[in-house]
Amino acid sequence: MNSGDLRPRVIALLGPTASGKSALAAELSKRIPVEIVSVDSAQVYRGMDIGTAKPDADERASIPHHLLDLLDPDESYSAARFCRDAAAAIADI
Repeated sequence: MNSGDLRPRVIALLGPTASGKSALAAELSKRIPVEIVSVDSAQVYRGMDIGTAKPDADERASIPHHLLDLLDPDESYSAARFCRDAAAAIADI
């Protein structure tokens, strides 16, 4: 990739819980413009902040996040809907 190549990229940060993915994303955001599309199955639910490591208001203000707080806990969310929502978020970014 040369410095004139401005095509968008998707970087996937994967790993176990508490392995430092969020910290790495924050560090990346200091070097390149990034937005985060959450793939955490619990973070799509409003009110489920404890136990999900959902980013706080300051983190969300400094780095745009997608697919957080979409549903109430009594609503269902499927893998198919996640695929559609993630694809739409990536296209918007």
